[in-house]
Amino acid sequence: MEDVHGVVIVGGGIGGLATALALHRKGIDSLVLEKSETLRADGIAISIHANGWRALDSLGVGTELRELAIRITEEQLVWPQQNKSILAPIRKELRCLRRKDLVETLAKNLPAGAIRFGCHIVAIDTPDSRSHGAVLTTVDGSTMKAKVLIGCDGANSVVAKFLGLSRPSQLPCLVILGLTTYPKGHPFGSEYLHLLGKGFAFGQIPVTENIVHFYMNLSIPSTVSDCDDPYTTKDSSRGEDYALRKLQECQCPAEIAEKMQRSDPESLKILTRIWYRPPWRLLLGRFRRGTVTVAGDAMHVMGPFNGQGGAAALEDAVVLARSLSQAMPNGVDADAEMTGHGLDEKLSAAIGRYVQERRPRVVRLSLESFVVGTLLGAKSLVKKLVCRAIMAVLGTRSRFHENFDCGRL
Repeated sequence: MEDVHGVVIVGGGIGGLATALALHRKGIDSLVLEKSETLRADGIAISIHANGWRALDSLGVGTELRELAIRITEEQLVWPQQNKSILAPIRKELRCLRRKDLVETLAKNLPAGAIRFGCHIVAIDTPDSRSHGAVLTTVDGSTMKAKVLIGCDGANSVVAKFLGLSRPSQLPCLVILGLTTYPKGHPFGSEYLHLLGKGFAFGQIPVTENIVHFYMNLSIPSTVSDCDDPYTTKDSSRGEDYALRKLQECQCPAEIAEKMQRSDPESLKILTRIWYRPPWRLLLGRFRRGTVTVAGDAMHVMGPFNGQGGAAALEDAVVLARSLSQAMPNGVDADAEMTGHGLDEKLSAAIGRYVQERRPRVVRLSLESFVVGTLLGAKSLVKKLVCRAIMAVLGTRSRFHENFDCGRL
């Protein structure tokens, strides 16, 4: 029997699960294909600003998730080398969630059987010249057909490759992420701390009264290749040692280094490359081919420099589900009279509206993240001035992205 589905989502991370949940809320069935054998709850933590919480509320899980993270009310920026600091209130909602909590919450709100684990898609083809949709081939050679295919399969997306999108670029940058647990409670209250120095940025943000998420970004030479990279994830102690030396050179407070040393070992994650899709590629890229599209990192993978990658994926889910439901209010398979070419054109137009709505938003977010990341590693005064000028035009310090509302489902 031929394996045919209405809506298939490749990738069971935040973007894929959020998209499946958004479709479910609109009465549209979908099947999530996840190559892992179990729920993929890797990653450390994710900061969700007000725009992301609006999307989570639309998905119907905002209230549940707020119970798992305290609200951040203050932000302190410190420039230790200049002996300068700024403390400001955070008036719009900001909370930091453990990725595990977010992924598990999204998954448990899906109907039984919505996720097919151990399904690794390796190739995508068009069914024939007269119809849209896609034929998916798994690693074991089996195939299935999808009337609508949504790629939420990350930076190395097989769906993005099918659409003709180029491989994302890489930014050499040592990133250390982790969680520190304080059994008797931490002393940081609800303050988000940023330490900004020459070639590095350190941040800590409370998750709960007992858990604090920290991160550190350090620029490393772009000439370092994969084969001679001294800061590999296979030897995380070397990356941590380098980061600790950097903190000492910058005369950072001793408690910052202590926090990194006492972090939960299983939570510590070290990256030596940040994947990103440059803003000009987002502006010109092809994000739809018939009834095939992408969302989340598969569309707009970006650096962590503005804390908006995850929230943007949640926004994608809401907008895409809304667009599809407006075109097919009874579901992709429900309208027996709308078949063949007529159905394809209706679904294709709906996906086109989704792409049209999301493109300006993700281009601007990507540009901001790209400029901040470039500024972090910039050595020339001209490059620094250009980056700061672009940030001023974007209104980066005003946190324009928090005011964005992707709308209701």
